[in-house]
Amino acid sequence: MSPLTVILLTTALVVVVALLAAAGAAKLARIEGATYPAALRHAATTFAAVLTLAAAVTAALAAVSA
Repeated sequence: MSPLTVILLTTALVVVVALLAAAGAAKLARIEGATYPAALRHAATTFAAVLTLAAAVTAALAAVSA
């Protein structure tokens, strides 16, 4: 398997996990009575946080392995 394939598959997996976390956050916000715009704001914040966390972990692993 080529390194490009591994990178693309890993990126796709991270995006899917971020989308699932965002959907869960939006659903929980709606269950608690938040409006749709507020729930979307929660989802966007969660999506960005998961992507930021993945980038930070990747940078840390790259620094350790280099």
